Amino acid sequence: MSQLLKDKTHFTHADTLRGTLTPLRSCYDINYYHLDVKFDIDKKFISGSNLFRFTATQDFKKLQFDLFSNLKVEKVVYKKISLPFTREANAVFINFPKTIQKGARDTFRVYFSGNPIVAKNAPWDGGVVYAKDKTGKPWVATACEGLGASVWWPNKDHLSDEVDSMLISISVPKGLKDISNGRLRKVTDLGDGFTRFDWFVANPINNYDVTANIGDYTEFKDSYNGEKGKLDLDYWVLPADLAKAQQQFALNVPPMLKAFEYWFGPYPFYEDSYKLVETPHLGMEHQSAVAYGNQFMNGYLGMDLSQTGWGLKWDYIVVHESGHEWFGNNITAKDLADMWIHEGFTCYSEDLFIDYQYGRKAAGEYVYGLRQGIANTSPIVGFYGVNKEGSEDMYPKGAVLLNMVRVIINNDDKWREILRGLNKTFYHQTVTYDDIIGYIVKQSGINLAPVFDQYLRYPKLPTLEVVWKGEKPYCKWIADAPGFNMPVKIRVKGGEYQVIYPTTVLQQLNIPGASKGNLEADTFDFYINLSGIDKNN
Repeated sequence: MSQLLKDKTHFTHADTLRGTLTPLRSCYDINYYHLDVKFDIDKKFISGSNLFRFTATQDFKKLQFDLFSNLKVEKVVYKKISLPFTREANAVFINFPKTIQKGARDTFRVYFSGNPIVAKNAPWDGGVVYAKDKTGKPWVATACEGLGASVWWPNKDHLSDEVDSMLISISVPKGLKDISNGRLRKVTDLGDGFTRFDWFVANPINNYDVTANIGDYTEFKDSYNGEKGKLDLDYWVLPADLAKAQQQFALNVPPMLKAFEYWFGPYPFYEDSYKLVETPHLGMEHQSAVAYGNQFMNGYLGMDLSQTGWGLKWDYIVVHESGHEWFGNNITAKDLADMWIHEGFTCYSEDLFIDYQYGRKAAGEYVYGLRQGIANTSPIVGFYGVNKEGSEDMYPKGAVLLNMVRVIINNDDKWREILRGLNKTFYHQTVTYDDIIGYIVKQSGINLAPVFDQYLRYPKLPTLEVVWKGEKPYCKWIADAPGFNMPVKIRVKGGEYQVIYPTTVLQQLNIPGASKGNLEADTFDFYINLSGIDKNN
């Protein structure tokens, strides 16, 4: 799931402060957080602290961290003294009493409080969700992808720097539970009407994945024997939904894990377990604590986004949000402009799940059906350095593109090796556009860079143009990406497809039996426009 998918082409200094890795942010590398927050649900008020443990990447005396301006910085403590700080938009700047030397490991703690933004329509907007369960008890969740984790807690709020490990301590009114990422280490009755839940995350985690889920939860457990051994499965749901959850999760989670471990490699967070947590919003890929709000039904709230029928055979939120454990959580884009790395691959994971369960034909029909959701009006790659993702086409068009790349490579063993290799090579890392495309090009042995550029950086589809000079057919691509040269399949109607290799320069086609009106292109596997040639899908 993603947020902030709204048209925006004009940016402010505040956008730059949030989206750019300036020297005041790159001067330190985050190693560890201890987030300690108390939720006063009646007042929609939070208070607490976050410990920053970091390594200096250069000499510095000043750094930036991030906290939304509507929340108060109570104080910043360094070696038992309060540091001076200034604020601009949602950025906070602190000055140290002496130079922090390159290579030094150090800490400071930020104390904060306030009423964080209330999400109006999570997960598509960010903030804290305040709801009630069917019995009237409080039901609270955080969801902040895109908008930023600093909407509710202070951190270095940039995708490029994932903390190596983290302790999350959430205090909630007595009688309620908090479910966060990682493994539950301790539950403490604070004696003041609140209970603190300490969760430890042993693996690197991006900021927007850090979550608090507060409610009258009940737990049930299972396990999965996967590629790295026993994976603990932990489910937290409302008591009234226990029976439905037990049935739905048993039917969907093991097949999902089996399919994704086959295609992508081992689940990336065995140490932290796999959890599904029922939430008052639809869903979000919170690492090792996937938010689930699909009402224990198949499809996307009972709908098939492909309108083929294949999307109704499995639970969309279980499959899609869990797919993000590999793409989004294991492999994380360094800049929100490349959020397609999260959403394109994860939407495509739905196709690969169907392929594993029901076969290649079913998967092809599903991904073809997703085309109806593509607008082709703006680029999928967003604006760099201002915390702005690209077009919502990143979901279906990203999936269609990756399916097309699979067809071009035409070797499923190699394609599977590439997908698994991505997750192994970039295991627990943040990546760029060039990292991902460069890897696929190198491993496939095919220069697919112009293909990715056309579909990701430009809104229009390439057009395969066929013209006749006398009785001889010629063809070329009309495209925006420099050097566009995608192979494509064409045939004489009723015959066998053959692969041709057009460029943006007109060249003669050697298709035995070709005549005007009897050529057709494969537009089932290839998402293209045509001129002078018929489509076959």
